[in-house]
Amino acid sequence: MSENVGFAGQIGPEHVEQVVEKGFKSIINNRPDMEGGPEQPTSAQIEESARNAGLDYVYQPVVAGQITELDVRTFANHYNELPKPILMFCRTGNRSNNLYQLAKQMDLLEN
Repeated sequence: MSENVGFAGQIGPEHVEQVVEKGFKSIINNRPDMEGGPEQPTSAQIEESARNAGLDYVYQPVVAGQITELDVRTFANHYNELPKPILMFCRTGNRSNNLYQLAKQMDLLEN
C-alpha cells in the first residue's frame, strides 16, 4: 500500500460509502464476475454504487496465477489515468497487489 493505492478483498455495493469515507477517488475491480458463485456481487452492481458516490470505476478482471504482461500494462494505464488514491480489490487483495508490484517493477507507474 502507498498513499496512492490500497488493496482489499471482495467489496460489495454496500461498502462503497466506506470507500469514499476512507478518501479513495477510484476503484479497480480485478475479480472476474461469478468467480465466487452467485453470491458474489457483479461488477455492474458495484460500478453503479461507485459512480453514484462520485468514484471512478474500472473493471479489469484477471485470473489468479495467470497475470500476463498485457494485464500489467493495461493496469498501469488505468493507474496512471485514474484519480488517486485508488482502491484495488479482488477475492483477497493479492492479485491486485501483484498487478501493482509487477507494474512498479516494470517502471510503468507515473506516481
